[in-house]
Amino acid sequence: MAVEFVGHGARITLHFSLKLKSTGEVIDSTFEGEPGTFDFGDGTLPGGFEGLIQGMQAGERKLFEVPPEKAFGQPNPNNIQYFKPKDFEDPSSLKPGMVFSFADAANSELPGVIKSVSEDEVAVDFNHPLAGSDLLFEVEIIRLEPSLVEEQ
Repeated sequence: MAVEFVGHGARITLHFSLKLKSTGEVIDSTFEGEPGTFDFGDGTLPGGFEGLIQGMQAGERKLFEVPPEKAFGQPNPNNIQYFKPKDFEDPSSLKPGMVFSFADAANSELPGVIKSVSEDEVAVDFNHPLAGSDLLFEVEIIRLEPSLVEEQ
């Protein structure tokens, strides 16, 4: 059975680019390489992005402006945690902007960005790096096929 539109039951092959609206800086892009392929609803794309491409057809190309609420959300001040310098292996090497991997309560890897370092504390930001950012999401649908995943 042919798939005519992006939506449930579709396996999508596409090119995309994600840029910061404020500067035009490219965060990620497949336009210079191989396109990506995924099944609609499999979690590859965040829901806000899937919703934007729903209904598109093969051969269609669109540019979307994506506010933080439809992308990675606004920064949450509760996601900034404070540690003692002695909690780190080499406290003297800590600098703002460094990324560290932490284990969360479920023992999953959680990246954190060092925001500030003082004698008494290290502030680590666990917000998504793109939280609060307006984004430009460009998509070109290359091919649509029936999904290989059975719907629940």
